[in-house]
Amino acid sequence: MSKSVLTITLNPCIDKSSTVKGLVPEKKLRCEAPKYEPGGGGINVSRALKRLGIASTTILTSGGRTGKLLEELLQKEELDILPLPVGNETRENFIVVDTLNNQQFRFGFPGQPISEDEQINILRTIESISTFPEITIISGSLPEQVKPEFIKDIIQICKHKNSKVIVDTSGKALEIAVNEGVFLVKPNIGELAALSGKSELTETTMDEAAKNLIQNGKAEIIVVSLGAKGAVLYSEKGKIQQAAPLVKVRSTVGAGDSMVAGMVSVMVNEGNAEEILRMGIACGTATTMAEGTGLFLKEDVDNLYQYLLQKHKGNGK
Repeated sequence: MSKSVLTITLNPCIDKSSTVKGLVPEKKLRCEAPKYEPGGGGINVSRALKRLGIASTTILTSGGRTGKLLEELLQKEELDILPLPVGNETRENFIVVDTLNNQQFRFGFPGQPISEDEQINILRTIESISTFPEITIISGSLPEQVKPEFIKDIIQICKHKNSKVIVDTSGKALEIAVNEGVFLVKPNIGELAALSGKSELTETTMDEAAKNLIQNGKAEIIVVSLGAKGAVLYSEKGKIQQAAPLVKVRSTVGAGDSMVAGMVSVMVNEGNAEEILRMGIACGTATTMAEGTGLFLKEDVDNLYQYLLQKHKGNGK
């Protein structure tokens, strides 16, 4: 029987994207009509899971006009959402592609503060879920003025409910999450270095750093994202490395969230580590093939997964 999934997005957004022919300073630029899509770590994970046939419950903060639009967009995608009202406006991000050279420019805005009472309401809402999902994904940044320790409070509730916690964030919040101990984290090599108290890591010291975190109970699985080079999965059983397939990259928006969704889609059906990593890379890569802020097409994921599987078999592994 497949496992149930909860995603938590504390700093969601609307991704507003457009194109322009020639991005130059001090000139009025004529953009195409904007496209609006839901954004934010956990939200994108839920959207990607939906495309993979996996249902999830999506907790998000929602405020003002942008928050209402965000809820409407998620309802159109038929997601099971649990919006938590906040007083300040939900943020927007702006992405523009210069059609002359296909360069993408991404402008991210900070999330407005959420009050202490609103933070307490978030914790109470999570605590009140009666049949708690077996996998919880906390993904994305924290709003302005929210202390990084807040993520620790959420993790403690989820672990108390016997849910496997997956965290995909950055900075101090990531450090606190790892110190609390989680099931899976997905740092890049720079973030892994910071978690290990190092300024930088080589491939050899990367192995050592991940192994030490696992042995110290900080995470059961660590997946280090290497961008176009693929990713490495570490666990108590050892190390698995998978290169990413070469594709025409149109956008990197949502690729990391799609990777998380791909991995979770295998976990819910109790797949093995090789399948987890392979599906994660297939989903992340497929999203880079999409225009603007769009997520992957299921057909592209299937094709890439089969390509990676055949390549794996061809290597005799």
